[in-house]
Amino acid sequence: MSAGDVRGGSALEMRTRDPEGTRTLARALAAVLRAGDLVVLDGPLGAGKTTFTQGLGAGLGVRGPVASPTFVIERVHPSLGGGPDLVHVDAYRLAGGGDIDDLDLEADLDRAVTVVEWGRDHVEHLVDSFLRVELERPDAVEDPEDPDEPRTLRLVPYGSRWDEAALEELEAALAAITGPDGLVDPDRSDAPSAPAEGDL
Repeated sequence: MSAGDVRGGSALEMRTRDPEGTRTLARALAAVLRAGDLVVLDGPLGAGKTTFTQGLGAGLGVRGPVASPTFVIERVHPSLGGGPDLVHVDAYRLAGGGDIDDLDLEADLDRAVTVVEWGRDHVEHLVDSFLRVELERPDAVEDPEDPDEPRTLRLVPYGSRWDEAALEELEAALAAITGPDGLVDPDRSDAPSAPAEGDL
């Protein structure tokens, strides 16, 4: 995990070995999220945005399954335990900010954790604070026979919600799932696994 200054916050960089590592990272993040948080997912097709959201849903304890909302644009997953709901949005097919405004996401923002795939430059105007998660996959893998699918994820916080105390909590949650090799280690997490659906 590495950190650097980004607009007053810290960019936390994590590496995963496979889809379960991506879900584990998201479950760890879920432990520090609260109603009103907006998470903006950014990355190319197949980078793991839906996989990440599955882990987030498992960590939040919401009704599933969490699958890509590409054709319905927005799905609401109610909490099963009294925590915040998960609102899962796919902005890929939306033309611009006007289309996002038509979804009336503001109605859910206060009571839910809202995750927007393909959300960069589409939803940031809705809130004062948000967390952008940038997912990268390698252009090529060293061994095509190796089933592992490594990813690099950068968590970039913006706004007063992510103050020093919140960042320390986030860093501690991520450190708890990081193995000695610097990769996210699913064996270090007691959270349940999410279904293996969506982009990997």
